[in-house]
Parts: sequence; structure tokens; C-alpha cells
Amino acid sequence: MLRVAVVGSGPSGCYTAQSLVQSDPGVLVDVLDRLPCPYGLVRYGVAPDHEKIKSLQGSLRTVLEHERVRFLGGVRVGGPGGLPVERLRGLYHAVVYCVGAATDRRLGIPGEELPGSWSATEFVSWYSAHPDAADAGFLRGVRSAVVIGVGNVAVDVTRMLVRGAAELRPTDIPQAALDTLTASGLTEVQMVGRRGPAQARFTTKELRELGALPGTDVTVDEAELTLDPADPGALPAGPRRNLEVLRAWAARSATAAAARRVRLRFFLRPVELLAEGGRVGAVRFERTAPDGAGGVTGTGRYEDVPAQLVLRSVGYRGVPLEGLPFDPASGTIPHQEGRVLRGGAPSPGEYVAGWIKRGPTGVIGTNRPCAKETVTSLLADAPALARTDLPEDPVAVLRAAGVEPVPWDGWLAIERAEAELGARLGRGVVKLADWDALLGVARVS
Repeated sequence: MLRVAVVGSGPSGCYTAQSLVQSDPGVLVDVLDRLPCPYGLVRYGVAPDHEKIKSLQGSLRTVLEHERVRFLGGVRVGGPGGLPVERLRGLYHAVVYCVGAATDRRLGIPGEELPGSWSATEFVSWYSAHPDAADAGFLRGVRSAVVIGVGNVAVDVTRMLVRGAAELRPTDIPQAALDTLTASGLTEVQMVGRRGPAQARFTTKELRELGALPGTDVTVDEAELTLDPADPGALPAGPRRNLEVLRAWAARSATAAAARRVRLRFFLRPVELLAEGGRVGAVRFERTAPDGAGGVTGTGRYEDVPAQLVLRSVGYRGVPLEGLPFDPASGTIPHQEGRVLRGGAPSPGEYVAGWIKRGPTGVIGTNRPCAKETVTSLLADAPALARTDLPEDPVAVLRAAGVEPVPWDGWLAIERAEAELGARLGRGVVKLADWDALLGVARVS
């Protein structure tokens, strides 16, 4: 039997495991995750009100319950306190790293470190109950917010900032986040892009959701739309539909009775976060203009937008994993068709899939062909990976090293506890939001 470890239980990890067991009946797969809960960004990155996307957990669950797949949560690989990459490699014929892109890109402007300035990733982790996240007082004293970026994550956090309790209560959002968002005094969110609407990365479906929010008025500046020289008829279908939605919003009158307002802004580049009372108080933007080559150039005209909360949403980025090569320019592990490259040559038994392989691009389904390519390479290498010195069971070695993995039954116990918590609160499933609670439930099982 070929024994493979897959590090990461998000979509790329699960699709890798699925492809392995479907392609070869002689493969056993252990899916390792540093969290006691599986599913990666499907659990901790998809907004609570996007229940259709979150339902993908069902298909990932089928993979993790396969008779030749074993989930081992609570196993950190690399870094302080983690299992060294070299040690893990000695427990399996092959290891596939599906660790995603765990951090965000920076703006690189003065004032970015001011209190009240956060990455969208941090905000998403908080309302998704990621056990690493803490209630950092995101909305304390906040009347207006600026979201920098015009992708789907930017739309998500904008929508969550203005969502009402009635829409969030049926979701699995943790109770503390629900209470905070419900009590928020925020009245205005501006979502800002440095380029024009034709270059925005959000999908039309996500965009339209903003216009359907109860008690929220969405406005667009017609003058900013006309700055875009793109011919709508020559655009791909997605950007063309986006422009149609934006122009319809720009043409309608504001609703005076709306409790909250969302403004979509374009051709504004952040140049500085301005302090007020020891925290962020405004964002200084420079007006940009199309440069004729698909980019923008500064005009020397500036606008200060008041905000007590700034969320940057300009992309994810992979981080180095101690013991593995890393390309800092792309934020990925160097590879050749999924084979990890060390010194330009494939490293026997080491593979990558997902965002750490190709960068943070594509949608969830993009991980399927990406995983398939890696698995094809791994299985082609299988004859050369044969070894006789593997331990009988890697879990025994992990336990001897002081690592107590959370098995699938432990995760099922967490699921039951979250359903019980929801019942006590008069809601549906409510996520547990800290390490102690999660591990306490999982260990008791």
C-alpha cells in the first residue's frame, strides 16, 4: 500500500485525497490539519450568509469519511511547536502540502499599522469563528468604514458590516460576532478600487447581493463610472453585467429612510491612513486615471474619506513553511507539475496543490484539476517512492512525539456541540469560537 499524507483539509486537500483514492485502490491517505476542524476556507473563509457555498462541506465530508482516508486534526506541521517537515516525510511514502495562502497582501502606505486598520482576512476570521481570531474591537466606536478592494472578499465584508440581525441569526455565525454586528453604530461603508469598474474582480452575483440588503442604500458615483474608457460591448460577460448593475444604481435616487449606506467608489488609490485620537480617522486617496494600457496613473488630486475602520482586501498571500523551499515573489512553493523543487530539481516524495502551488487564483472548483495534476505526478513517481522503513502507524509516532491528533470522531463531537449550542440560543448551528472549547469537546469524545 502507498501511504500518503495530505497537509491541509480545505478544498485542495480534500480534492487531492479524493483523486488519490479514486485513482489507485492501493493508496491510504491521512489528511492532517493544524485545526481540530476540517474544510479550511469553506468553514473559515466563506461568509456565514452564503449557505449554498458552505454546503460544499457535504461533498468534502464524503471524502474525509472514505474508508481509505483518515482525518487527523490538531497536527501542526513546521514552525514553532510543529512537527518538522523532515520528520513527517519519514512517516509516509509521499507528502502533499495543501496549506493555502494564510496571510494577506499589504498596502505598503503610511499609517497602515494604526489601530482600526485591519486586513479583511482578520475580520473574516473573527466572524467565521476561526480559533486563532480574537474579538479585536473591530466595530467599537465605528460610524463609518472603508473597504479597500473590489473583489468578492471585499463585497463579503462590506455586506457583513451592514447585514441586519434578522438575516444573520439563522446562520452559524458565532454569538459574540452576531451581538457585536447587531449593536454596531456603523452607518456608512465605502468600498473603493484604484481602477475602474470594468477591472473590478467581484462577480455579478455577489454585487447584486449588496443591492438586495434590507434597510441599506447602495450608491455609485456616475462621474466615476464615466471615467472608465472601456467599451461595454467589448467587455467579457462578467464585467459587462457588473457595469449594467452599477449604472442602474447610479441612476436611481438615494433612499433617505435607509439606516445604512454603501458607496462604491472607483479610480481612487490609497496613499495614507490618517490618525485621529490615536487611531485611524480617515483614508487619504489619490484620484487615478486610466493610463491607456489597462492600468492607472496618479493625477495629483487627493480626497480624504473619514473612517474609524479600514479593511484592506487586496488579495491573499502564501507564507513560508519551515523546511520547504519558498518563492517570496509569488508567495508559492516552487514546483513542476506539483512536484516540489529543491535547487531546481524535483524532491522525491514532496508535492504541492492548491493556492500554495499556483497562488490565490480561481474559485473552489479550480482546485480539482490542480489536485489532479499533482496526483498524476505522484502516482507516476510511486515505484520510486517504495520504502520498507515506514512505521506501522504514523499516529503512534505522533503520540510518542507529544502530538495527540483529533480523529474524525472528535470533529463529529464538535459538530454536535455546535448544534447543541445553537439549540440553547434558539438558533441553528452556532460555531464554537476558541481553541479551548473546540479541543475540550474533541478530546472528551
